Amino acid sequence: MSEMDQKIRTVAELLALPSLAIPDYQRPYKWTEKNLNDLVSDLRLYRGKSAYRLGTVVFHRHRDTESQQDQMDIVDGQQRTLTLFLLVRAILLEKKDGLKRQKLKDQLNDLERVVDEFLGRQTFSSLISQSNLHNNFMAARRVVKRPEFTEEDIDFLLNRCQLATFSLSDISEAFQFFDSQNARGRDLAPHDLLKAFHLREFPERERDLQAEAVCHWESLDSNTLEKTFADYLYRIRNWAQGKSARYFGKNDVGVFKGVNLDKTAAYPYTQSLTIAHYFVDEYNGQYQRHIDQNTMGFPFHLDQMVVNGRRFFEMISHYQGLLGQVINHDAKEENMDPVFRCENTTLSESAAKIIYTLNTYEKRTRTGDQCVRNMFDCALVFYVDKFGFENISEAIEKIFIWAYSCRIRNYSIGVDTVDKYVLRNNVFNALLHATHPINVLNMYLPTIKAADQKGTGLDGIISIFKDRNYYE
Repeated sequence: MSEMDQKIRTVAELLALPSLAIPDYQRPYKWTEKNLNDLVSDLRLYRGKSAYRLGTVVFHRHRDTESQQDQMDIVDGQQRTLTLFLLVRAILLEKKDGLKRQKLKDQLNDLERVVDEFLGRQTFSSLISQSNLHNNFMAARRVVKRPEFTEEDIDFLLNRCQLATFSLSDISEAFQFFDSQNARGRDLAPHDLLKAFHLREFPERERDLQAEAVCHWESLDSNTLEKTFADYLYRIRNWAQGKSARYFGKNDVGVFKGVNLDKTAAYPYTQSLTIAHYFVDEYNGQYQRHIDQNTMGFPFHLDQMVVNGRRFFEMISHYQGLLGQVINHDAKEENMDPVFRCENTTLSESAAKIIYTLNTYEKRTRTGDQCVRNMFDCALVFYVDKFGFENISEAIEKIFIWAYSCRIRNYSIGVDTVDKYVLRNNVFNALLHATHPINVLNMYLPTIKAADQKGTGLDGIISIFKDRNYYE
C-alpha cells in the first residue's frame, strides 16, 4: 500500500495548497444556496469553539502527465471544498479592504493569489456545475456583505475551522479509502459505492479513459441514477434469476460487480466476454472508422455478467438510452395514433391503445398502479434487450395482460405484492430462457372472471382485457 499522508488542516491551509485540482471524473458541483447557507449558519453557531471540524477530504497525489507538476486531485470532498473557495473569494471581494485587523488582511492577501489561480485553472463543462457555482458565488457575496458577518466570522472560518485530509499516491487505494470511510461514516447511495468500486477496477493502461467513460454518469443527477438501478436494472436482473427484488440497498451492490478481465484468470466462462471486449476496441480503433464513421458498441445484455471498470459505465449509458426509448413515451392527445415509435417500428392499433391507456387513465398515479406499471416497463425493457423490436406490438399486448392481471385481481397493491406476483408468474425467467420471440408470445395466460376483480378505477384497463378476450 502507498504511504498515506494524514493531516488536520485549517481552511486557510487547505485552500493554500498550490496543486489542488478537480479531476474530470468527479460528478458536477451540486451544492445549492441552501447548502451554502447551512454552512454559514454552522459557522455562526459554533464560532465560540476553539476549533470546528468541517469534514474530510481525500486526495490522489500524483504527477500530472501534461504539466509534469505534482497535483492533488480531490477524490472526496469536492462539494465542500469548492464552496469554501467561493466563500473566501466573496470575502476577498466584499470585505478585505474594510478589515481592521492587519494580520487577517495579510492572510487574505496571501490567499488571494492561490484562490484566483485555483478557480482560474479549473474547467467545468457541466451546465449544472456552471449554474450552481455562479448562483452560490452570488449568494456568498450577499452573505459576507451583511454587517453581521464580522471579522470574527472570517477569522473563525480561516483559522479555527478544520478538515481531516488524507492523501494517497495510488488512485485505486484513494478510491478504496474513500469507499471504506463512507462505509463507516456518511450514508452513501448504492450507486455512489458502485462508482467508487468500478473506478478502482480500471486497469493502469486505461487511466486516461476514466473521465470519458464516466462522462455520461456524471451528467445524470443522483435521483436519476438511483431510479435506474433500483427500479429497473436491479429488478430485471434479480427477477430473471427468480430472486426477490423489492428494494435496492448497499447490501445489494454485488449484483453489479462482475469480472475484471485483467485480473481474472482465463477461465472458459470469461472467454466470450474477453473476445467481445478486445474485438470492440480493436474495431473502433481501426483507421477505417475515420472514413466510414461506424462504431461498434459492446454487446450488453441485462442478464449478462458485468465487466468491471470501463464497461460498467458504458453499460449504464447504454441502458439509460434503452430506458429512454422504451419508457419515456409521452401520451398524445385524444387520438389513438401510435405513441411508441422506435427503430422505424410503428405499433399496431391495439398495442398503441395499450400504451395510450397506460399513459392516460385517471388512477395511474396511485402507488399500486405505479408499481404495476414499473413491472410492465421492466418486462418490456427486458424483451427489447433480448429481441430488439421484433414483434414488439404482440409483446406489448402479452406483457400488458400478464402485468395488469395482477392489478385487476388486487384491491390494494404495493412493492411486496408485485414482487410475489413476479416470482409466482415469472415472465422474466421465461424471457431469460427464450430463444425466439414466439417462446414468449405463445405463453399461456389465464382469463380473469368478473368475480375475481378487486381493483377499482380500472375501466380503461378492463376495456382492453375485454377487447382481447381476457375478461369473462
